[in-house]
Amino acid sequence: MVGGGQLARMTHQAAIALGQSLRVLAANENDAAAMVAADVTIGHHTDLEALEAFAKTVDVLTFDHEHVPGEHLLVLAMNEDVPIRPGPDALAFAQNKLIMRERLSAEDYPCPPFAEVSEVDDVLKFGAEHSWPVVLKAATGGYDGKGVWMLDSDGQARTLVPELLAAGTQLMVERRVEMRRELCALVARSPFGQGAAWPVVETVQKDGINTEVLAPAPGLTARKVDEAQDLALRIADALNVVGVLAVELFDTDGGLVINELAMRPHNSGHWTMDGSRTSQFEQHLRAVLDYPLGSTELLAPTVMANVLGAPATPKMGPDERLHHLFARFPEARVHLYGKGERPGRKLGHVNFVGQDMAELRTRATLSAHWLSHAEWLDGYDIHGKER
Repeated sequence: MVGGGQLARMTHQAAIALGQSLRVLAANENDAAAMVAADVTIGHHTDLEALEAFAKTVDVLTFDHEHVPGEHLLVLAMNEDVPIRPGPDALAFAQNKLIMRERLSAEDYPCPPFAEVSEVDDVLKFGAEHSWPVVLKAATGGYDGKGVWMLDSDGQARTLVPELLAAGTQLMVERRVEMRRELCALVARSPFGQGAAWPVVETVQKDGINTEVLAPAPGLTARKVDEAQDLALRIADALNVVGVLAVELFDTDGGLVINELAMRPHNSGHWTMDGSRTSQFEQHLRAVLDYPLGSTELLAPTVMANVLGAPATPKMGPDERLHHLFARFPEARVHLYGKGERPGRKLGHVNFVGQDMAELRTRATLSAHWLSHAEWLDGYDIHGKER
């Protein structure tokens, strides 16, 4: 697996149960996966020589992010006798939002109106045609709200767009979508063409970062569930995806609209580690190894909350915080990534599985905040008293 982040760390956990050894190409020995995997190569994903040397040592190559340069992937595909899953032709659509929009729109998948931006007038014309505000995006490299700008007026566009273009940022602009909520359809596809879909989930965002996932999405009609799953499975087949595919969706009055694609295990699928018969990490391995795919059955409603670094690192250490969390909520399923703490950083996630979605949300939110801030939002006293 190219990339040593938390997705590789959790894929490593799944590989152990399958009797597989996950070899990781990590940029740093302190990366989340590098600290736990037995077989780690230090090298950067932008270094073609490092990628080629790494590819020579594995049976199948896959990824925990989309940031390997496309030209490097094409060289690997031509020069190395190792399957790349997903392949460079598929990954291109997850790496570049503009070509993703062009391909999906050409095949009548539901996308917002968009345009390529080569000069500020492209944005001004688009804003006049579709009305402000509009969404300006970096075509490549953006994640967790980075590389996305909401432009409320032509004045903002005249200031920001020339700066970004001068810095070499490839840009596109989209109409702002009025939505009820955000959803995600997570599926997997094998080289053989077998597909599997998990229940559609609701994702809750704050400042562009996913903070909660509700599985299954509350109140979503059976028709929309079928529509979202069918949409994701058709995209996986059309783009020849191998592995896990996350299709981020806007739920609007006019129907489902595609936001973005990710071709790897995804934050919206972390709930599957405890709430599904087969986790997204095991499923990704099954797919890239061309095993029959596992059951995506929902075991019970599940809520995931991300543990995000606090503005200031608490005086209480992580181990003591974990101790007090389990004392209050022994049923909490905690997954920590071994990362150093800093503001807003994804340090881990917490899953709660049960029947009462409202109660699960409350417990997940309280737990995630406690693990990052060492404070209980409801005033709970760790010594057994409630205020």
